[in-house]
Amino acid sequence: MAADAHKLAIFRGTLKFKSNKQKIWGVLIFLSIVTAIEVILGIYKPEVLMGQVLGMKALNWIFIILTIVKAYYITWDFMHMRDELPSLRRMVVWTAVFLIAYLVFILLQEGGYIEHVFATGFVKTDF
Repeated sequence: MAADAHKLAIFRGTLKFKSNKQKIWGVLIFLSIVTAIEVILGIYKPEVLMGQVLGMKALNWIFIILTIVKAYYITWDFMHMRDELPSLRRMVVWTAVFLIAYLVFILLQEGGYIEHVFATGFVKTDF
C-alpha cells in the first residue's frame, strides 16, 4: 500500500504526522490522556461535579462523553474508518447511534418501572 493511502492527520487535520508509527503514538498518547482524566475524576470525584444535570450527576455525563470520544478515535484511527467510503462510515455510525439510543430508552423505561415498584411496594406485573 502506498504511503499516501492513509491520512496522517488527527483532530480534523490540526495535528499532522510524518509516518503511520508517529500517528499511532499520537493517538495512543491522546487516548491515554483521556483515560488518565477519567481515572483522576473517578478517584477524586470533585464535589462541584456531583450536582444533577438532566437527571444524572455531571460527573457521570463527563464519563459518558469521554468514553464516546475514546470510542470515536479508536474506531476512526485504529479501525481505519477514515479511509472508508462516506456511505459505509454513515452506515456504521448511524446504526450504532440508533442502537445506543434504543437501549438507553429501554433502560430508562424499565428503570422507572422498577423504581416505582420499590417506592410503592406494589407489583403491577410479575417479572
